[in-house]
Amino acid sequence: MSTQSEAVLEEQLIKQLVENGYESIVINDEKDLNANFKRQLEKLNKILLTDDEFTRIYNHLDGGSKFDKAKKLRDRYALEREDGTVYIKFLNQKDWCKNLFQVSNQITIQGKYENRYDVTLLINGLPLVQIELKRRGNNLKEAFNQIGRYMRHSYKGLFNYIQIFVISNGINTKYFANVNSPSELNFEFTFFWKDENNNNIKLLDEFTDTFLEKCNLAKMISKYMVLNESSKNLMVLRAYQKYAVEAVLNQALEVKQNGYIWHTTGSGKTLTSFKVSQLLAEESSIYKVIFVVDRNDLDIQTNKEFNNFCPGCVDGTEHTGALVKNLLSEKNKLVTTTIQKLSRAVKHKRSQSRLSKIKDKNIIFIFDECHRSQFGEMHQAITSFFENSLCYGFTGTPIFKENAAGGKTTKSIFGKRLHTYAIKDAIADHNVLGFSVDYFGGAKIKEGVEGEVSSINTQEVFEDENRMNQIVDHIIESYDKKTRNREFNAIFAVPPKGFIHKYYDLFKKKEHDLKIAAIFTFKANEDLDEKEEHSRDLFEGYIKDYNKMFKTNFSTDTFQEYYADVSKRMKNRDIDLLLVINMFLTGFDSKILNTLYVDKNLEYHTLLQAFSRTNRIYNPRKSQGNIVCFRYIKDETDEAIKLFSNEDAIEDVLMAPYEYYVQQFNEAVDELHKVVITIEDALKLESEKEKERFVVNFRELSRIKNKLDIFTEFTFDDLNMDEQEFNDFKSQYLDLYEVINIGKKQGKVSILNDIDFELELLRNDKINVDYILNLLKDLDVSSSSFEHDKERILNLIGETEHLRNKKTLIEKFINEKLGNIDEKTTVEEEFDNFMRSERRDAICNIVEDENLKEDVARKIFDKYEFSGKLENDLIKDSFKDKLKFKERNSKVQAVKDKIKEIFNIFDY
Repeated sequence: MSTQSEAVLEEQLIKQLVENGYESIVINDEKDLNANFKRQLEKLNKILLTDDEFTRIYNHLDGGSKFDKAKKLRDRYALEREDGTVYIKFLNQKDWCKNLFQVSNQITIQGKYENRYDVTLLINGLPLVQIELKRRGNNLKEAFNQIGRYMRHSYKGLFNYIQIFVISNGINTKYFANVNSPSELNFEFTFFWKDENNNNIKLLDEFTDTFLEKCNLAKMISKYMVLNESSKNLMVLRAYQKYAVEAVLNQALEVKQNGYIWHTTGSGKTLTSFKVSQLLAEESSIYKVIFVVDRNDLDIQTNKEFNNFCPGCVDGTEHTGALVKNLLSEKNKLVTTTIQKLSRAVKHKRSQSRLSKIKDKNIIFIFDECHRSQFGEMHQAITSFFENSLCYGFTGTPIFKENAAGGKTTKSIFGKRLHTYAIKDAIADHNVLGFSVDYFGGAKIKEGVEGEVSSINTQEVFEDENRMNQIVDHIIESYDKKTRNREFNAIFAVPPKGFIHKYYDLFKKKEHDLKIAAIFTFKANEDLDEKEEHSRDLFEGYIKDYNKMFKTNFSTDTFQEYYADVSKRMKNRDIDLLLVINMFLTGFDSKILNTLYVDKNLEYHTLLQAFSRTNRIYNPRKSQGNIVCFRYIKDETDEAIKLFSNEDAIEDVLMAPYEYYVQQFNEAVDELHKVVITIEDALKLESEKEKERFVVNFRELSRIKNKLDIFTEFTFDDLNMDEQEFNDFKSQYLDLYEVINIGKKQGKVSILNDIDFELELLRNDKINVDYILNLLKDLDVSSSSFEHDKERILNLIGETEHLRNKKTLIEKFINEKLGNIDEKTTVEEEFDNFMRSERRDAICNIVEDENLKEDVARKIFDKYEFSGKLENDLIKDSFKDKLKFKERNSKVQAVKDKIKEIFNIFDY
């Protein structure tokens, strides 16, 4: 059977949409689009518009960023007429089924280049959903990349109102929210639609009947998108988030009973709980919605995140008095607080008396991570005081009978489970990562004795200095490999009772350049012998080291400020390794944390919560969370995965062993060799189809190599390709990428245009400019091996993706400067002077070639260097000659591209 073409796929999709109630309409170009919008706007608002009135409305809609446009879509326009003001709506958000739905295809828009879009869904005449199709068998990512190309080249006017993109090859279909710029597009944030049991709806025809069903689509845009004020971007809920929100709304407004949501850690519970809280707060029958966390730092974090989603819609509570004031106020209906403050408010006589006037009000409590602190008397005191309240819990790790310490379970506290999205589901959707778990079993327990971790069971053995020494050595030795040359960072979890002090001292004594910090809570009255120092005194010393390292001024008296700073520096990757006992093992989210070293006993929810600090999605190089265990907790790990997913989930949650990926790599080598056997074959590839096959096969090889890199035992000796051969193919792969990019800039059409080369997989931060300069120090221009050594260095630069654009410059430096450096000047100093001079010349060339005003051009360069922003108006003002209207955009873009290229080349 022949492969279904894009045209047939498109035809069938439109037919299905029409059967489902969409009006099919022919729109050829932007003129037709605008005319249709006017007609639909008149129908929606039951009004006739003059040309002048429509022009005013269009001009209102045309201004601002995509984010501003998303706000305008959901707002009304005050149209002034002779007979008064008429408020024009663009989207019916309350009765979403009553919007006007149309479908069109092959709309042609002339931007930088002319592009025709596959299928466009219009709601009230506005193109709010764009669908890009690829024929069956094609990689879905090609459709995704095509959208990025359209963003760069042609989306304009009403097409900047797109809210949701859909990509499909018929077999697989995904959706995602629009973004400000193509640079912010990330394939990791494309989603499958699902049914309520978390089964993916991949086929285009099933997706069309469910997600693209008129009422569902309009409801998703009206109710289940969030305008994030922090990032100025749109967010669209995933299917499981939408089902959870609707389940809570139904339970609160119709059933009027408690319940809880089980969504695995890292799957976006904050966004889900915010949307629940926001929609409940909009209900006139509800007095207040109170979002409750169990730690002060989480209160601050939640308040910040909620206000990012909806500025000013949340009242935070700095102290109990502020909480009482907020609860009594008629202003904001959504309040965030800690369970401790809320408990004090209902117990204290004075505040209890003040709150008595609202104790019978209809109040909704949303409890975050409801497994942690809602099992004691605080929760009971709160729910008993507010007599007409309902409680809903969100947790990634519920308490079941198997892991219930005091007999109480999440169900016994909150009642019915309303929706489930387990870790197996999240990993399958690539919403979180799986785990690679190593058990370090070769530590010397006592002098001359080797012991396996599985046999270690006594406190004396755990505290053995030899063992702890080897653990510290292993962390130092493995750190760069596990964190991919420090692109990511790590946490080291240790037990209480002195371990953190011993480990901190050992790290201080060792030779390494890791930036290490520690954080823990201490008891005021510790049981100590005469020789022991109090934990607080020791902690003061650790904070002094921290202050010296980061030029701060914290102490144990300012613990909360220290905590906040540690959190910020972990997320910014200023800290390499953080030593903890319990803190930061729950509630701490950082995408650049990828490794957890563990020397403590963990089980059930505490184990999965700790492991899950490492599994947030970031980029293709972060392919899993790394767990290195110095205690044998394999049985506990397996039990936790079974409990919080199912019996068959272990293989899905845990990465396969090293040998599995070796086999995968060698099988991928066989596939590559079906296209090319040697690098000479790769260099001779001529047809686009052959090049495409090479790119796809080598990319798969790189993906597997990316996973192999994190194993400490990895060696090329186990592979059917040596390191030099891999690097040779990598160079050709990168050469093809450069050729394609040049072609794109020239508007050349190629089947490789939309292929994702996934260059991040090839990144090697260890090989940087400093690394190359160290090699140049040993390069002797008078040596007979000079040319050979120079060629080796230039080849290494060519194999390193982020250095390739500097290859010509470094070669020029070697040829012109290296042999003339005197003893008073270092290679680094001479290279800095050389790069400054070359950069200055490159900037002068832009000014001369583009005929720019030098003073204005200088402002542009300085501003870009400081903020990373290039302003179109400033660039337009920099041209000496007045630009013609038709050439303005292309000339401005050319200057932008040249400036970015210069800063990219000379930034090191």
